[in-house]
Amino acid sequence: MRISEKLAKMMNEQYGNEMSASMQYMQIATYFDGRSLPKFAEFFYGQAAEEQEHAMKFLHYLLDVGADVQIPAIEAPVYEITDTATAFQMSLNWENEVTDQIYALMDVAVEKRDYAAQNFLQWFVTEQVEEVASMETLLDVVNRVGDKNLFMIESYLNREENAQ
Repeated sequence: MRISEKLAKMMNEQYGNEMSASMQYMQIATYFDGRSLPKFAEFFYGQAAEEQEHAMKFLHYLLDVGADVQIPAIEAPVYEITDTATAFQMSLNWENEVTDQIYALMDVAVEKRDYAAQNFLQWFVTEQVEEVASMETLLDVVNRVGDKNLFMIESYLNREENAQ
């Protein structure tokens, strides 16, 4: 095995964290889908798929370095979403938590002088900057327009999608 047991264990846990995030984003997407807000739903379905991709990156990395893959239990998502701002605040909180998890992984990779893991994790460090910034922006927009003007945010999301 070309990875420390400690780091392998943490990466197995991170696989679970990423899958848990995917399920939470799926739950948020269905909240918006059920309220006839298709752009919000599409955004969160996309986030769910992205988190699954992140999980798979961890899984394949573990296999590539000869580590045992031990898929952890995944917690059920939070079902109680009271409003749009709550959904985006939950998402921002989660992205900040994931950032802390990635930094903890990087700390161990540095401590163990695992340069391959550091290189692998750098992609996630950069990704988290983007994810947190995106959620902060969307939460700010949601807070400014409020629940009564959600269709304005749908238009904002549509415009952002077309700009990419």
